[in-house]
Amino acid sequence: MTEHAHTRLRVVRAGIDTYQQPVVYMHRDCPVCRSEGFAALTRVQMRVGTREVIATLNVVTGDHLAVDEVALSDAAWQAVTPEAGAYATFQHPEQAASAGALRAKVFGARLDDADCLALMRDTAANRLSDIELAAFVTACAGERLDHGETIALTRAMVAVGERLDWGGGPVLDKHCVGGLPGNRTTPIVVAIIAALGHRIPKTSSRAITSPAGTADTMEVMAPVALDLAAMRRVVEREGGCIVWGGNVRLSPADDVLIRVERPLDFDSDGQLVASVLSKKVAAGASQVLIDMPVGPTAKVRSDAAAQALAARLTVTGSAMGLNLAVLHTDGRQPVGMGIGPALEARDVLAVLRGAPGAPADLRTRALAVAGALLELAPGTPPGQGPALATQALDSGRAWAKFLAICEAQGGFSEPGEAPFQAPVVAPRAGRIAAIDNRRLAKVAKLAGAPGAALAGVVCTLRIGDPVVAGQPLYTVHAQSPGERDYALAYAQTHTDILSLEAP
Repeated sequence: MTEHAHTRLRVVRAGIDTYQQPVVYMHRDCPVCRSEGFAALTRVQMRVGTREVIATLNVVTGDHLAVDEVALSDAAWQAVTPEAGAYATFQHPEQAASAGALRAKVFGARLDDADCLALMRDTAANRLSDIELAAFVTACAGERLDHGETIALTRAMVAVGERLDWGGGPVLDKHCVGGLPGNRTTPIVVAIIAALGHRIPKTSSRAITSPAGTADTMEVMAPVALDLAAMRRVVEREGGCIVWGGNVRLSPADDVLIRVERPLDFDSDGQLVASVLSKKVAAGASQVLIDMPVGPTAKVRSDAAAQALAARLTVTGSAMGLNLAVLHTDGRQPVGMGIGPALEARDVLAVLRGAPGAPADLRTRALAVAGALLELAPGTPPGQGPALATQALDSGRAWAKFLAICEAQGGFSEPGEAPFQAPVVAPRAGRIAAIDNRRLAKVAKLAGAPGAALAGVVCTLRIGDPVVAGQPLYTVHAQSPGERDYALAYAQTHTDILSLEAP
C-alpha cells in the first residue's frame, strides 16, 4: 500500500465494542473520504505499520472526531494493535476471490471443495462484508446445503484455522445442540472422563442469546480465557480442560459466520453441523458425543428434525474421520435448578460434590452423556460406560479431578449469590403441564444474565408437579433492583411460562 498524505490519518481508539467486526470511523470531511470517495459502509483496507485489516467504514458528521483522525472499534484496534501516535493508511480492497462462488450459491448453484475453501479463507480474513455474509448464510439456510456441501464446508473451516495435535491415542469431546436452559453437563462430563484417564480438551462458547454459555458458567469457578499454549499445558497435566473457544480461535471463519447468523435466526442444519464438527476436528478430537435435546421449545423441536440432523452429523463426522454418536435426550423442560452462570455453577458443584439436594436430573443427564462418550473410547467394555461414569462420580474422583483442572487453569472460586431475589408465584392451584424454555430463559436474561454472573432464575418444578395458589413457581435472582423488576414485569405478563392444568 503506497502511503500518500491524503490517505493517512492519525489513529485513535473509539472505545466501541462492535463484537468481532472491525469498524473504523472517519469524519465526512476528512481527506481520505474526499480523495478515495469513501462513504458510509464502504469496505476499506487499513494498514498500521506492518499490520493490515479490512474494515467497515462509519462516517461521523459531528465535531467529536477531528478530520485528520480515524477512530478504531475494539475489534479493529485489536487487529492492528497500534502504538501511541500511530498513523494509518487506506485504500479500496480488491474484490474477494470468493465473490463468484458466493453469487453462484445465492442463485442456487452447488458449492464444491474449492468454492468452500475460498469462501472460508475470505471470511476468516474479513474480506467479505456482513451484508455479503448474510447473503451466504441465507443462501445456505433450510436444506440448501446437501451432505457433500456440508462436508466441504466443514473441511474448509478446519483448513483456515488452527488445528491441535495431541499425539497418539484417543481424544474425547462432546457437544450439546442447545436450546435447554441449565443443561450444564460439560464440567461434570469433562471431570468424569479425565478422572478415568482419558483426554478431553473441551473448548466452549460464551452466551450470545442464552442466559449462560458453558464458558460463562465455568468462568465463575475458574479462568477460561486461556491461549493455545496454556490450554495445552492444562490438558497435558490433568487430561482435560474447559476453556473459552473464542480465545483459541480454532475455527475463526465459523466464529465470523456465527456473528452473522445469530441476529438472522436462520435454521441451517448444514451450517450447524459444519460449525460444530469443524471445531471438534480442529481441537484434535477423535471420539465425539453429540447431546441432542428434543422438545417443543428446544432448538430441535421434533423427532423428524432430530433424525435428519443426526444423519447429517453422522455422515459428516465419518467423512472427517470422527467416531461420532448422537444421544437423543428430553428437551421439554430445563435441567438442574439454576439458569444463569453462577446458579448453574452451583448445580454443577452440588452434583460433583454429591451434595444432598443436588439436582437429580442434571446428575442423570451428565452420567448418560459421559457413559455414552466412554462407550466410544477404545478399551471400554461394551455396555460398561454408564457404570464407569457413575463410579468415577460417586467415588469423588471426578470432584478431585475437577478441582485439579480448575487449579491448572488458574485457581478455583466458589460462586456467589445475587443480593436481590423475588419469587414468581402460582396464580392458582394446579399441575405443571408444560414449561416454555425460551421464555424462562428470557426472564433470566432480563434479570441480568449472563453479563451479571450472579443473575438468573431458580426453578425447581418439573412437568407433572402439583402446585398450590401462591406457591413460588420460580425465583428471580438479580444484582440490581432494576434488573429484578424488569424480569418480574416480563414474568407477570407471561403467566404461561410454567403452564398449569387442573390438578
